[in-house]
Amino acid sequence: MAGPPNKGTIRPMTHKTRTTMAILLVLVAALALGWWLWPLISQPERIRALVASAEAVRDERPVTILALYFLAYVAVAALSLPVAVWLTLGAGALFGLAAGIVLVSLAATLGAVLAFLTARHLLRDRVRARLGARLGERADAIEAGLQRDGAFYLFSLRILPALPFFAVNLLMGLTPIRVWTYAWVSLLGMLPATAIYVNAGTQLAQIERPSDVLSPGIIGSFVALALFPWIARWGLGLWRRRQLGRSADRPRSFDRNVIVIGAGSAGLVAANVAASAGARVTLVEAHRMGGDCLNTGCVPSKALIASAKAAHAARNAARMGIAAGPVTVDFPAVMARIRAAIAAIAPHDSAERYRGLGVEVIQGRARLADPWTVDIALPDGLTRRLTARAIILATGAAPVMPDLPGLAEAGALTSETLWDRLAQRGSLPARLVVLGGGPIGLELAQAMARLGSAVTVVEAAPRLLPQEGERTASLIAGALAADGVTVLTGTRALAAGTEGAARWLEIEAGGTTRRLPCDEILVAVGRKPRIEGLGLDGLGVPISGSIETNEHLQTTWPHILAAGDVAGPWQFTHAAGHQGAQAALNALFGDLWRQKGKLAAMPRVTFTDPQIARMGLGPHEAAKRGLAHDVTRYPLASLDRAVAEGATEGLVEVVTAKGRDRVLGVTIVAPEAGEMLAPFALAMQNGLGLSRMLSTVLPYPTWSEANRNLAGQWRRARLNPRLMAMLARYHEWRRA
Repeated sequence: MAGPPNKGTIRPMTHKTRTTMAILLVLVAALALGWWLWPLISQPERIRALVASAEAVRDERPVTILALYFLAYVAVAALSLPVAVWLTLGAGALFGLAAGIVLVSLAATLGAVLAFLTARHLLRDRVRARLGARLGERADAIEAGLQRDGAFYLFSLRILPALPFFAVNLLMGLTPIRVWTYAWVSLLGMLPATAIYVNAGTQLAQIERPSDVLSPGIIGSFVALALFPWIARWGLGLWRRRQLGRSADRPRSFDRNVIVIGAGSAGLVAANVAASAGARVTLVEAHRMGGDCLNTGCVPSKALIASAKAAHAARNAARMGIAAGPVTVDFPAVMARIRAAIAAIAPHDSAERYRGLGVEVIQGRARLADPWTVDIALPDGLTRRLTARAIILATGAAPVMPDLPGLAEAGALTSETLWDRLAQRGSLPARLVVLGGGPIGLELAQAMARLGSAVTVVEAAPRLLPQEGERTASLIAGALAADGVTVLTGTRALAAGTEGAARWLEIEAGGTTRRLPCDEILVAVGRKPRIEGLGLDGLGVPISGSIETNEHLQTTWPHILAAGDVAGPWQFTHAAGHQGAQAALNALFGDLWRQKGKLAAMPRVTFTDPQIARMGLGPHEAAKRGLAHDVTRYPLASLDRAVAEGATEGLVEVVTAKGRDRVLGVTIVAPEAGEMLAPFALAMQNGLGLSRMLSTVLPYPTWSEANRNLAGQWRRARLNPRLMAMLARYHEWRRA
């Protein structure tokens, strides 16, 4: 054993201690506030005296006070000061219901317009920096919402407090909405809440004794304040449904509660959740149950990678002190093992299993005839028509085939068609060209090289994995080179063709054109959502690459939802499963309570060797968004487990908010990076920081210890030098 791990770290304050201290501080603050307010609460005449004084000034100079109050409210709204609620209540107390509503509505609208114009013409860049990355991204989302729904989108933001008042003002200034439209829609949108708050102010002005606090008028006013967002949300939803219903004949009754189109990860989870909730569900699949993940994606590729890893380990056994002879790859046996893995998992996703769960499974191609009706083209040529209260689109994504001359004629493969071609060949292609240096292309390139193919990767970008940081891309490029993969970055593919039984890909780099001879061409340049043939064009559902949805996975028709690759923004099996569950819950119970289906960050893993595990922002992304941040890196060469296994190439890299332990993003490059990512996923999704990770005891020696060691490194870099000097003097005194 190399010595006690994590030596020299200072144990941080525990969550329990912090919670206890926070509770004590809240109690002290509450007692102090109560002590300060007690004279007013126990002596109602003081409240009456304050109100009487204000009313006397108002009665003496009504126009002046009204004008000053109006100007003060405009200034507060324009400067986004956090006292507008109290001014609204005060307007009701001083001026009454009708005059208070008029005053506050006009002043709030004018202040909002001033803030709007300031953001648009004077402080555009500073506004984005002030609001930060998350709200800065919301500006783009708001602009998209305006393009989709027009002024109604602004009205919904005003009537429902989804964003702070000041944020709406500033964010709208970053959009192209017209000033007049912004003004009158804001006035109407704020009017209901204004009326409720002003009315509450009129009730507060009537308090004469402590028992008046419990009067029906005051209780009713504050109950209205609490219920208003719920009522407004319900009213907006009802209005939208009725508006949409006018453009199509809504059935009086429905055949199903939910129809799910697509039986990949999102569709299977959605159907399972809906059936488990007692709903009547129909699942429609045009091809194979389990979707791409089971049949052509996750399962076969990871089975191939496992065989390739075994061949690599055997070939390099001498590094571990094991004498081994030449390694022979039985490729038909490798393919048989892949088929066996698919067959073993297939029953989990089978039609029989889902019928046993209460789901009606139909083999066929579905198309929306209208917003509530689905036509299903059956294999026998007949068509079946069903109606449903909700429809979930989960049709996944398909590989992109670039429009290069001769590429299709050369029989170029994708991650979908690769497996059938390999089975037909019965042998490993001697020369393989992979077009695309992203995760799919690199996973398959490394696996095929380890099995014995001569692999060349062609990437148009200056480096591999453009979405990753340069350090990560460099580590993976080195690993690929060690496995014999030739990597050509900054290289464009121009054309493809055949020459006898062989194929070729014409490429250009640095002004020089040449041909790469090969036996197979694998195209891995991305995936696009499967939207064609669903009938969405006739329903006016916006599509921008993927199907546009809100954060609850609803399209412009709230009962038509999309989940998984077809909805984005992530194209991962686990993301699709998460969205499928949320879509099912929103389809069944969205009128009462809606779930968010799009997380701010999603964990993901590229299964090269070493693996790349990512979640949230990398340093380059945080810098691009202008976020103040810190970066902490822990090299695997410092991890005892990595040294013991001879796998020290890699690192854990964490981006935290400046001066805080809140994790904004993590990148792990390690043999078991996917498993090491789990604690960070838990931390980021539950608001836990590096301090909590440092206080967690882990077994030694494990790969996950790198996470805790990084947290210790982060803590040591932030120790207060003065405090440490004081401690040193204290310990010196103790020794004396």
